[in-house]
Amino acid sequence: MSEQAVRKVKNVPMEEFVTVKIAGQLFGLPISRVQDVFMLKDMTEVPLTIPEVAGVLNLRGRIVTAIDMRKRLGLPARADGEPAMAVGIEMDRESFGLVIDRIGDVLHLPINDFDANPVNLDPRWKSVAQSIFMLENELLVLLDVDRVLDLGDREVAA
Repeated sequence: MSEQAVRKVKNVPMEEFVTVKIAGQLFGLPISRVQDVFMLKDMTEVPLTIPEVAGVLNLRGRIVTAIDMRKRLGLPARADGEPAMAVGIEMDRESFGLVIDRIGDVLHLPINDFDANPVNLDPRWKSVAQSIFMLENELLVLLDVDRVLDLGDREVAA
């Protein structure tokens, strides 16, 4: 996908998003929240934690809690054997890695063209989506990072 797929409009407020693919669906994360992108390796499982926590890993001296975005979004587990990637996010001085299938492009999107979540959007997606954006041939679900990392009253062991 290229930036040409998104029309550019002068004097319209724009916001930048990093696109990611999860189970074939395109999602967007605000670029201001993304710290890094990395391959998952040497991840340690954490016993007795919630299902969304894939494990923890040491990333350049920081302990990072890996959140399985497929489980968080109610999508089927990966079956292809390809190595997963993660998008590094920080919240409340804690480091998280959102486990994704593939990283995409950075898109500059006109805020005026964001659409509200449709009523037929899966409730699990609706709970973490801030809005949607229609690209030429694809729906982009724009994620709210704070809501993605809000795992309820359940403790995240890390």
